Amino acid sequence: MIYMDNSATTPVNPEVLKEMEPFYKEEFGNASTLYTLGRESKKALNLARERVANLINAEPEEIKFTSGGTESDNWAIKGIAFQKRNKGKHIITSVIEHPAVKNTCKWLEKLGYEITYLPIQENGIINIEDLKKAIRDDTILISIMHANNEIGTIQPITEIGKIAKENNITFHVDAVQSVGKIPVDVKKSNIDLLSISSHKIYGPKGIGALYIKKGVRPEVLIHGGGQENNQRSGTENIPGIAGFGKACQIANDNMKENTRKLTKIRDKIIKGVLSQVDEAYLNGDPEKRLPNNINFRFSAIEGESLVLMLDAKGIEASTGSACSSQSLEPSYVLTSLGLEPVNVHGSLRLSLGVENTLEDADKVINDIINVVNTLRSMSPLWNSKNGESDLSIAGDEEYGLSK
Repeated sequence: MIYMDNSATTPVNPEVLKEMEPFYKEEFGNASTLYTLGRESKKALNLARERVANLINAEPEEIKFTSGGTESDNWAIKGIAFQKRNKGKHIITSVIEHPAVKNTCKWLEKLGYEITYLPIQENGIINIEDLKKAIRDDTILISIMHANNEIGTIQPITEIGKIAKENNITFHVDAVQSVGKIPVDVKKSNIDLLSISSHKIYGPKGIGALYIKKGVRPEVLIHGGGQENNQRSGTENIPGIAGFGKACQIANDNMKENTRKLTKIRDKIIKGVLSQVDEAYLNGDPEKRLPNNINFRFSAIEGESLVLMLDAKGIEASTGSACSSQSLEPSYVLTSLGLEPVNVHGSLRLSLGVENTLEDADKVINDIINVVNTLRSMSPLWNSKNGESDLSIAGDEEYGLSK
C-alpha cells in the first residue's frame, strides 16, 4: 500500500508510541495529584508543553492542551467572540476555512455576530486589499488558516498579523495543516491564537493545542477542576500529551530534510501527471503550497471513482477533506476558486508523508494515467467531447468544459 492521505491523518511514529507507553502502564498517575506518580505525569506534561512551544517559537505557558484542532478552533473563535462582545461583533475569516472554523462562524451568526467571508483569488490565496477593506471599527477577530487542507495553499499570515496588530484586532490562525511541515513563528507573525493537531504530524489522535499569547484571554468554554491554568478543565490526557510533544520535537528536528524530500516527490508527480494526461490541472498555487500537497482535477471523470480504482491498485488518496468526505456536495474550497461543479467532482488530493519515496511517485503517476484513461473510455461526456461517440448529450458549455 502507498498511503498518500496524510492531510487526513498520519500513522503514529514508533518513537512517539514509545514515549506514550509508560503512561498507560507504570506511570499512570493523575498530573493534579501530589504523590510520586502524579509528579511524574506533571513532568511529562511540562516537557510536552516545552516541545510544542519550541516548534512555533512560543513560551511553554502559552500552550494549552485540547482534544484536537476542532476544539482549538472553537475555543479561539467563540472564546474571543464572547470575551470581546461588548467591543463589537464583527469577525473576518475566509471562504475556504476548515469546517471547524466555518461552522463555528455560522453558529455565531445565529447569536447576532456579523461574519465577513473573504473571497480567494484563482490561486487559492486571499487578497490583502480585501482584508484591509473588510476591517471595521467593531471588528474583534481575524481568523485565517495558514495552509488549506485541500489545496495546500499558504496564506500570508505574517502580513495579515501585521495588519491585525496595527488595527488592534485579535488574530487567530488555524495551523493544523502547516505546523510541523513548514516554519511557524507566532512572534514574528504577530499571532494571538493558533490551533494545532497532533495526528497531522505523526502523533496520536484526540490531542491538540491552542497557543494563547500572553495577555490574550479568550472566554473559558470548558469548566470544571481548573486544569490548564483554569482555562481548560478536565483530567489531562498524559499519554496523548506526551506523544504529541514527542511528535513536535521530531517534526522540529527533521523539518528541513522532510521539506526537501517531499517537495521533490510532489513536483515529480505534478510534472508527470500534467505532462501525460490531457485536461489535467493543478488546483491552488503551484509554488505557495505545502511541500506535501497535490490537488489535481481531471475533466469528465468522477473523483470518487478515481479514488476507488486507485485504492484497488494499492494507492490511498482522497477527493478532498476527510471532514467532508461523506458529502455529495462539491468541495466549497474548489468552487471558491471559480471552478464549475462538474470539474470540481473530478478532483484528487494526494497528501504525501515521510514514508513516501520517489519510487512511489513513479507508480502513482503510472496508475493515475491508467485509471484516468480507463474512466474516460467509459465516459459518454469525454467520448462525445472528443468525437469518439455518437451519443447525443448536452453541449460542452452546459457541463462547464472549455473548448
